[in-house]
Amino acid sequence: MKYSNTRATLAIAKASFRSIIRSPSAVVFSLAFPLIFILVFANIGGSGVSVDVGVAKGCDTLNPVYQALKSNPVMHLIRDQAPDEMAKNLAKGSIDAIIDIKAYTPGKALGMDVKYSKASEGKGGILKSVLNNVFYRMQSELLKRIQSYSGIELPKVVDLQETIISGREYKYIDFILPGQLGFSLLSSGVFGTAFVFISLRLTLVIKRFFATPVKKYSIVLGEALARLVFSLIGALFIICVGHFMFGFTLIHGVVTVLNMLVLSAIGLIIFMGFGFTISGIAKNESSVPPISNIITLPQFLLSGTFFSVTAFPKWLQYLSNALPLTHLNNAMRKVAFEGAGLADVSHQLLILLIWGIVVYAVAVKTFKWE
Repeated sequence: MKYSNTRATLAIAKASFRSIIRSPSAVVFSLAFPLIFILVFANIGGSGVSVDVGVAKGCDTLNPVYQALKSNPVMHLIRDQAPDEMAKNLAKGSIDAIIDIKAYTPGKALGMDVKYSKASEGKGGILKSVLNNVFYRMQSELLKRIQSYSGIELPKVVDLQETIISGREYKYIDFILPGQLGFSLLSSGVFGTAFVFISLRLTLVIKRFFATPVKKYSIVLGEALARLVFSLIGALFIICVGHFMFGFTLIHGVVTVLNMLVLSAIGLIIFMGFGFTISGIAKNESSVPPISNIITLPQFLLSGTFFSVTAFPKWLQYLSNALPLTHLNNAMRKVAFEGAGLADVSHQLLILLIWGIVVYAVAVKTFKWE
């Protein structure tokens, strides 16, 4: 039978795929970690903000202000701490504020004492905003009653017009899942590729391949094909779990899923270039993790994987927007939630293409067969 490099490539891919699914680290980084993060962040909810407010002893809990705070999902009212303990927690920022509402006396202003902490000024500002909104509504109701009793039309100080625009609900899972999918692809592409090729080189497996008619490109394509198939199966699994268990938005259904899988394949191919580069630079297997972390950690933290890039200082956003994972995550979110097609994320794809050219140019220079 005539020798076929195509069959050799597929045989290498099959053997490599079996090796990947039997590897605990591959399953953990590609599937377990992203699913755990999705489970945790999806259950946190969309706001992710909670203001801890201590309720002073003797506070009037029947007061409408207290009831408004109690019904606000952002407010976490704490009533089970002693006054001394509550004061200490306020000083060190474990509690954001302490509120004491006096019993209401008709004809007098409502008495209220609120203590804030400099250790938690941001959360204190949220409480002030909520209280101001409550006071505004109470004063509006009072003015309406005065007008109805006196028959005198009082001039409006503020003519507030409020409008709610209907639109698609943007759930936190719609933000976190594409980031975790990018996390999975980056981990698989960088760590998986680097470990595989340095192991094949150090154990002289590649050298044994050279004693056969198999071509060099068949070795690379076989390993790449196996990792691509594994990662796409993992990506599909993550998307399905997110959609059916947590309501992840897929605007165009199957078409959106296919577009996300295409983006996943593009992202993985680029990230594998980092893995090829690391396998050429690393002297042994123990040097792979620190080199890989130099590449992956900044992207995990700065590319909108766990929280929005806009939360960073302006100077750090420039660095974030230069990273390939940022553009992959943004493209995934546009496709999934906004219903964008691949042509609509051409800007992100162009940045990824530039990264791919640069990374593989470096990989060609650094990659070693022996």
